[in-house]
Amino acid sequence: MQKPPFRADHVGSLLRPQDLHEARAKNRKGELSDAELKKIQDQDIRDVVKLQESIGLQAVTDGEFRRDWWHIDFIHGFDGVDLTVNRFATFHGTDEQPPLFKVTGKIRRSKPSMVPHFQFLKSIVQKGTPKFTMPSPAMLHARSDREALKKVYPNVDNMWEDLTKAYREEIRDLYQAGCRYLQIDDTTIAMWGDPKVQEQFKKLGDDPKKDAAMYAEAVNAAIRDVPDDMTVAIHTCRGNFKSTWLASGAYADFVAERVFTGLDVDAFFLEYDTERAGGFEPLRFVPKGKMVVLGLVSSKVPELEATDHLKRRIDAAAKYVPMENLCLSPQCGFSSTHHGNNLTVEQEVAKLKLCIDTAKEVWGGK
Repeated sequence: MQKPPFRADHVGSLLRPQDLHEARAKNRKGELSDAELKKIQDQDIRDVVKLQESIGLQAVTDGEFRRDWWHIDFIHGFDGVDLTVNRFATFHGTDEQPPLFKVTGKIRRSKPSMVPHFQFLKSIVQKGTPKFTMPSPAMLHARSDREALKKVYPNVDNMWEDLTKAYREEIRDLYQAGCRYLQIDDTTIAMWGDPKVQEQFKKLGDDPKKDAAMYAEAVNAAIRDVPDDMTVAIHTCRGNFKSTWLASGAYADFVAERVFTGLDVDAFFLEYDTERAGGFEPLRFVPKGKMVVLGLVSSKVPELEATDHLKRRIDAAAKYVPMENLCLSPQCGFSSTHHGNNLTVEQEVAKLKLCIDTAKEVWGGK
């Protein structure tokens, strides 16, 4: 396939090398300047781009090497967004939690959030398509201090207007910089299937069904000006932090029906690596012509999946989405946060190669 998503694709984040971990630690202590940290990031990104190209990936990312958290760094780049202590549900198996967003003023984009990240990536990619990932605008509302948000935005519609405007401005500049493959990351789509998550949002005074529709509208507003030659995919999972997870449950029908049919995206990256994700039945709501990238390979565990198992799973999904509209990938990134999952780089590469080799067996190609 020459146009994304590709038969063998990946979500985006990759394991950070040890020198980058050490450099970040020194930078936080004031022992290494921002300029020196950037030089190390630049070299490590050059290396990870070469790695992706060498194994034959058609989608090439910077591994999100300049980020601490998959969602926080990007949104925190807008004016009016700060951080506070997390009071939400915890990831299973760890007490460490990402911060919450705290809206402290009107949300504005006075400068690019991450456009320079993409510009550097594009300048070094020799093969394949440079891919940029960003969190869904829904993440600000879903993972925010609601009391602070209401003080600044008594009417939530005004918050969405400001936030999605900032997104459109960033996406416009990404397009002008040459970005033609954009991925929006949104955990809410998958998490609504967990009764515990639904209950958590109800305690905040939310209606999960209304939130699902509101979040879909926010994504559509953010990408409404995207030109036809930019592919936009949305990725969703149930949490990915140091190989732990946050939610369980199949894609709820109210989500699949409202979100799958209502989102103006070209493709869906969907988590399906464990039984926690449920069956493929919700895929019946995916509109005709949309691509579905099946996240059947786990980025959380080092054990390599059997090719025959993956092929059987792809065949099962093809009962709901035509085979020509299916692709394969890991269920999430290997390092959604700077910590990384509990794998080695060699195991990460083996997982990516597995996707490539399995895709060749299923769909053909070089």
